[in-house]
This record gives sequence, structure tokens and C-alpha cells, in this order.
Amino acid sequence: MQTWSSIAVPSLSGKPSPLRLHDTATGQVRPTAPGATATMYVCGITPYDATHLGHAATYLAFDLVHRLWLDAGHDVHYVQNVTDIDDPLLERAERDQDDWVVLGMRETALFREDMTALRVLPPREFVGAVESIPEIVEVIGKLLASGAAYRADDPRYPDVYFDHTATGRFGYESNYDLPTMTTLFAERGGDPDRPGKRHPLDALLWRAARPGEPSWESELGAGRPGWHIECSAIAANRLGMGFDVQGGGSDLAFPHHEYSAAHAEALAGSHPFARHYVHAGMIGLDGEKMSKSRGNLVFVSRLRADGVDPAAIRLALFDGHYRTDRAWTGDLLDRAKARLARWREAAALDSGPDAAATVGRLREHLADDLDTPKALVAVDAWAQDALTRRGGDTAAPGTVRDAVDALLGVAL
Repeated sequence: MQTWSSIAVPSLSGKPSPLRLHDTATGQVRPTAPGATATMYVCGITPYDATHLGHAATYLAFDLVHRLWLDAGHDVHYVQNVTDIDDPLLERAERDQDDWVVLGMRETALFREDMTALRVLPPREFVGAVESIPEIVEVIGKLLASGAAYRADDPRYPDVYFDHTATGRFGYESNYDLPTMTTLFAERGGDPDRPGKRHPLDALLWRAARPGEPSWESELGAGRPGWHIECSAIAANRLGMGFDVQGGGSDLAFPHHEYSAAHAEALAGSHPFARHYVHAGMIGLDGEKMSKSRGNLVFVSRLRADGVDPAAIRLALFDGHYRTDRAWTGDLLDRAKARLARWREAAALDSGPDAAATVGRLREHLADDLDTPKALVAVDAWAQDALTRRGGDTAAPGTVRDAVDALLGVAL
């Protein structure tokens, strides 16, 4: 699957602070400490209703991780998937009397356009689930052979399920107790009451073909993959075990990331799947989580069509910390527009106050678990100083422009 076009990222002088991120598995903010090549997998969209601001907030957060690693001198191997075969996509296509393949392609193209407009650096590999079915089938076959997976006791539809106890570590990533996991599994795409399973928490790996559903012939029989195994196979096959960051929205901590990790660890016989599990908060509108099921989505493409500068969308979403659940409001966007205008006015000056300390604070705050609110305030302070007291450093405006571009992804 084709990714979107990259953009040039300015190189900055000076030494950045090492990036520290909150890890859901340990509950601690820890150094990422990548090697020469930093590795990251972020779960991508199911291509319908793209790209809403909840999507945007997540991918902007991990865009900062990408940028900070580049600033630190790392090569970055970033992989993102597209869940282009899944029940919600099929349900939407049926509701709208659309072809599910056409719907997925159309929404994926729109997602690429939105990411380009938002100046999100592209992943090195942008991988669809459908194109990955052969490798997913191979992984499922190995899990069956090892005893970590089994066929449901159902002669008509012998689906393949993962034994959630296979690693002995199930639950370590999300840290949820059994009742919470059982509830969330049912709410978030699981099938705890499916007859023929050994345990309610065993997750679907391969869904045997049903009438009227898309399916693929394979050594497992005709069918299609379950959700969690898609990301597990795509990530492990491209990044190996123990890659640096597994990312996504906080609603993916369980079940999606828990099962993705368990699948890969059961197959590899090693731990962990990822060294950091990093989760972005939810975006709300009018006091409710923004979600497809509620129908209260605000779309990046609609804002762009209304003439909103994508840089203002970035700044509005950076106004709150990435891990917090927060609200999208008109006032938030207006503040971001005003902030962007001030920054651009200051950056256009012929000279300004020395910018070295500002760049240092910007780096320091972002390295501290992506503390964008403090990072924005640091740039605010320089802009205010430049606009009121000016300053005689002719290099300062360009230095700030480059730093804001390189680290925050905002073009001034």
C-alpha cells in the first residue's frame, strides 16, 4: 500500500534531551533508548469515517515521537497498518450500499490527503491487512501447530481462536483485572459468548467463510483474519520482537494491544512484543467522546474545506497533553488560530531575541512525555518578547522557524 509523500525536516544545532514516554505496561515515564534505528508501530485506521479529530490527535502525537527521534539523530523505521478488512468496514458498506473495497480505498486516500495537509511524517511502511493475508495465515498456522491456537468446536464454522493463557502473561500490557477485561472485550469487538470457544477471552484469529462475507482461500480454509492478529503479524514481521514503541489510542490498550502482544509473544517465545506501549487520549465534543458510533465526529477534511489552516488544527490538538482525554471546541480552535498568527508575525521579523534558550526549552518539554502545552508556552514567550521588545539577533527568527517546523511540525 502506498504511503504519502514525505517533507523536508530542518536540522537543528545543539543536543536534544533523550525522549521519555509513558509506558502503559509499567505505568511509568521511561526513556525510549532506541538504538541507531528507532522502531515504532502505530495502529492505523479502519477506513471509514476518516479522518476525524480523534484519529488526528493520535497520529499527531506519534508524529512528535518520529520528529524527536530524528532530531536525536536516529534513523526511524515506522510502520503503520490499515485495517482494510474488518466487521465495522463491512457494516458501513452494507449500510450505505457501497462496495467495501471501494469504500476502503476512498477513505484511505482521504486519510493520506489529511496526513499530508497536517504535515505528518509518513511511515516507512504503510501496510494493508488484505495485502498481508498470506503472512497472517502463516503466523496463525504456526500458532495452531504450537498449541497456542485451536479450532472452535463448530463443524459448520471452525473458526481459529487464540488461547489467551498461552504466554502466561496475559494482562501485563493493559493491567486490567479479569472482570474489566471481560467487559471491555465484549464492548470492543470481542465475542465472549461464542459457542465452541474454550474461554470467553480467547480471541478470533481466523473467521471461517460465511455466506455473503468476503473470504480468502488458504491452508486454514476459506476465511478472513481477526483484527488483533493483523497488527501482530505486520509489526513482528517488519520490526521484530522488542521494538521501541507500540502506539495507538487509549481505547486500543485493551483488547487490541493486549492480544497483539500475546499473539506475537506466544509465537516467538520471547517477551516483550514492544518496549513501550504508548496510548493517546480521546477527543470529545460537547462532553462526549468523539466516536463513529455516536455520530459526533469532526473531520479534518471538513475543517480544511471550511478554510481552516491545518497548522491551526495541529496547535489546537497540541494545546492539551496527548495522554489526556480532552474536548474539541470552537474556542480551542480560535485560540490556536490566534497563536499561529502571533508566531508567524514574530518569525517574520528581521531580528528577535536570542532563541537558543527557547529551542532548548522546546526540546526539553517535548522530550518529557511530549509535554506540548509547556512547549507551546515556550514559543509563546519568545514570540511575545520578539513582538514587544524586538531584539537584535538576526538569526533568531529563522532559528525559531526551523525548531517549530522540525519539532512541532508547524510551518511558520
